[in-house]
Amino acid sequence: MTARFRSPRRIPAAVAAFALLAVAGLFLYDLAAVRAHRPGMGWRRELGRELERHTPADLGVLIGGGVLAAAGAVLLLYALTPGLRGILPMRAEHPEVRAGLERKAAAQVLRDRAMEVSGVRSVRVTVGRTHIGVRAVSHFRELDEVRADLDAVLAVGTEELGLAHELRPRVRVNRR
Repeated sequence: MTARFRSPRRIPAAVAAFALLAVAGLFLYDLAAVRAHRPGMGWRRELGRELERHTPADLGVLIGGGVLAAAGAVLLLYALTPGLRGILPMRAEHPEVRAGLERKAAAQVLRDRAMEVSGVRSVRVTVGRTHIGVRAVSHFRELDEVRADLDAVLAVGTEELGLAHELRPRVRVNRR
């Protein structure tokens, strides 16, 4: 089974890890200083005084919390979703080589194939992760015949694309 392509997120991950490490180290140093009966850092004492004055119901605290929650949700979304969803993995002929095909390029190839079918005036093709959406307009042949020809052409076309996962076509043909 061919793995999906993922975007490299090394630099943002390294920056976030370094910032978290720095903040954790600063808090650990301050905690050790307080445990050693030394005064805490000035910024921590000031932060304590500010937290005494403001309650969780204050507008500034609510806005700040909302902004931080939204930033956290965005970071979680980035961490959990694959980054290069527009690239379809192709069959691996050699284990050392990974190949991919952009969805738009695959759609263009299949669209050109579909336009060669007799009776098709126009066609729109979209390629998803699991299916191919085809909307065709026919102008002089029976719709069932055009649909059958499109199914055959798309089956050959998707096989020739060499994709790792089979895509199911969803063909709609109508007249205008």
